[in-house]
Amino acid sequence: MNDFWWSVPLTLVVFLFCRRLAARLKIPLLNPLLLSVAVIIPILLLTHTPYSRYFQGSAILNQLLQPSVVALALPLYEQMQQIRARWKTILSVCFIGSMSAMISGTAIALWMGASQQIAATIMPKSVTTPIAMAISASLGGIPAISAICVLLAGALGAVFGHTILNLLKIRNKAARGLAIGNASHALGTARCAEIDLQEGAFSSLALVICGIITSLLAPVLFPLLLALV
Repeated sequence: MNDFWWSVPLTLVVFLFCRRLAARLKIPLLNPLLLSVAVIIPILLLTHTPYSRYFQGSAILNQLLQPSVVALALPLYEQMQQIRARWKTILSVCFIGSMSAMISGTAIALWMGASQQIAATIMPKSVTTPIAMAISASLGGIPAISAICVLLAGALGAVFGHTILNLLKIRNKAARGLAIGNASHALGTARCAEIDLQEGAFSSLALVICGIITSLLAPVLFPLLLALV
């Protein structure tokens, strides 16, 4: 029997509480995911619970990550007519966004003296976790650290993305969704879906397309960046 059966109930209770708190206070910085992490970590420290055992106890939640990404296809289907009308623009935006994310992160890491392994770890930071970890492993990076980079990129986009878009006076829902999905993958998409279904649909689309583009181009682009930088 799993000694840490309470991992799942703890995670769900904390997340639902943090989500309700964030909805009531309406402060972008109070992202439910970040709040949940801030609450659960002290609990694990106080109870002397190793993270590996906590993770093992809540493995079922981790296994739901990929199906949850697939579930984002529903709002995508509802916007299919607009997507067909704008497919050239959408592909162009996702291609430019994917290239920018890969080149900027990797080039800055190398310029600051990071090793080849760390640069490979950072390169797929702007795609969803399962894809990022697979890309990182294929490039010789550290998948676990790539997952953390993905989390940070997603959290920053979910917290500050809409604020930045508002400051830039970008009101078009498709543009907002594509921008967030490009930079902040699943976490940003979840935030878009909470605000507007159309934004969520285009963010979901960007998440999928950018994942495919990054998977195909990262193995070719990474050696080129190493040679140039």
